[in-house]
Amino acid sequence: MSQPSPRHTRQRGQSLIEYVIVCSALALVLGIGMVDDKSVLRELIEAFQQGYRNFSYIISLPT
Repeated sequence: MSQPSPRHTRQRGQSLIEYVIVCSALALVLGIGMVDDKSVLRELIEAFQQGYRNFSYIISLPT
């Protein structure tokens, strides 16, 4: 097995750094307006909660 070139080794971890930066920026943008009930992040969380409630209700119905 051949050794990876130094350039290949540097590029291997680059996607992780890009992923962390993008996720951090997204969390910051969504969380910036969390001072009131109309923030995007709060509405997104509530939508996921309502979707899960609907899903669990449908699952609990007898077949």
